Formats: sequence, structure tokens, C-alpha cells
Amino acid sequence: MNPKVDKYPENVDRWQTELKKLRTIILDCGLTEEFKWMHPCYTYQKKNIVLIHGFKAYCAVLFHKGALLKDTNHLLVQQTENVQAARQLRFTNAIEIEKLEPTLKRYIFEAIGIEKAGLQVKIKEASDFCIPDELQQKFEKNPDFQDAFEALTPGRQKGYILYFSKPKQSKTRIARIDQYTERVMNGKGLRDCICDHSKRMPNCDGSHRYIGKHHQKENSAYSVKMDLQPTLENERVKIRPLGHQDLEPLYEVAKDPKIWEQHPSKRY
Repeated sequence: MNPKVDKYPENVDRWQTELKKLRTIILDCGLTEEFKWMHPCYTYQKKNIVLIHGFKAYCAVLFHKGALLKDTNHLLVQQTENVQAARQLRFTNAIEIEKLEPTLKRYIFEAIGIEKAGLQVKIKEASDFCIPDELQQKFEKNPDFQDAFEALTPGRQKGYILYFSKPKQSKTRIARIDQYTERVMNGKGLRDCICDHSKRMPNCDGSHRYIGKHHQKENSAYSVKMDLQPTLENERVKIRPLGHQDLEPLYEVAKDPKIWEQHPSKRY
């Protein structure tokens, strides 16, 4: 048992009893318990098999390769049409979990067998997704944009296609395409960092306010990697390179002073 998971049921708003039952059942299947993406995750030889998570209307066991399960009982749920590999087994109370325990275990052992066999879910390529009309119209109006889009990696293209296709209203789809035109022209993906300090999120959120533990900026006093020192000034946290409090702050963010009083040695 992983101690990080011990606290998980107490830190969620609901489903405490149900999550504990699911944990017991899954551990009984011989999987290794880990804590990933802020949720209990269960692995076989370091390969993800299932994950436990809770939502407002239900809690669920997520099978990472659920699309490969036989699911003879037709219980598994595809969260959205764009989810390709994962499938959920949902519960709304502890009685349901007890009733479906044999089925849940059978599905888990089948999932372990799939991992042992090295089976993979066939993931759609970007070309397999339907391009929204608004994006096609953008291509026709701006061939340079189409060239830039097609020069992106398949994964980046797919990310944009899914994001642009999601809104129900055409005007919203158009707005999204226009918003990300410059990013596409610069060869950036939907979630790529745009400040050049980090290659990809979440190390940088694109706002330039928080880069991570180290910061590097060319042609300036910050041209080498160094720890950043946060200081509290007028109830705002001003972050400078450690040992260079004479310089202008790199970042300035509002913070609760009490938090910084409790963690005076925190480094960013």
C-alpha cells in the first residue's frame, strides 16, 4: 500500500467509502499501488492498468487500455468520443461495488493479461479525424496557415483538430482558430510553451510568472541558471535570483503572506 494513497479518500468531497472499497478490491488483484496525476493508480511492472477517480455524479475505475477489454457485460463507458484507449467502470454507491466485485476483478485480470501480451490500442492519426468546416475554410483563405499546420507533428495537429472541433457553435470554432493562428504559424502545439524558457507545459504556464526551479534568460544578468528567491513585499511575492536582491524582480505574484511565513525557505 502506498502511504500517499492513504490520505486520498479523506481529501475528496465525496465517495470516501466507495473509493476505499475499490482500493481494497484492486489491491487484492496483486497490482502495485502508486499515486499519479493526483489519483491512486495501479500498475503491473510499471505499466498503468487502472486508476481510481471520482466525479460529481459517480466514482469510477479507469482502465487505461479499456478499449481492448471484451466487456461482455457492456459496462464500460467511453467518456467522450475522442477518448480512444481508456474506459470507465462507473459506480454510484457501495452496494453497486459489492455487487460488481467479481466482474471488476475479472476485468482487472484481463487488463493485466493484455499488458503481459504487449497489446496496444490503435490510436487514430490526425488524418483520421474529421477537419471542421471552419478550419478547412481557414486553409482555403490562408494557404500559408495550411502549410504551417501541416508542418506540425501529427500529435500537435490532432490536438488542434480536437480543440477546434469541440464547440457546438460555429462562431466559437472560428474564434478558437483565429486565437491560435499565430501559435500555429510559429510551429507551436496547443500546449507548447511560448515564452522560450521551457519546451512544454506544465513547466511554464505561458504567463512568464512561474517557470520552475531554475530560470535562464539570455543577454542579461540572468544568463546562467540559478535558484530563484521569493520575498514578501507589500503583500506581494517578488521573485529574484537568489543572492541578487538588488535586481528588478523577474516575477511578481499575489500570495497569502501567511503561506510564505510558514515556508520562508521555499525556492522556485
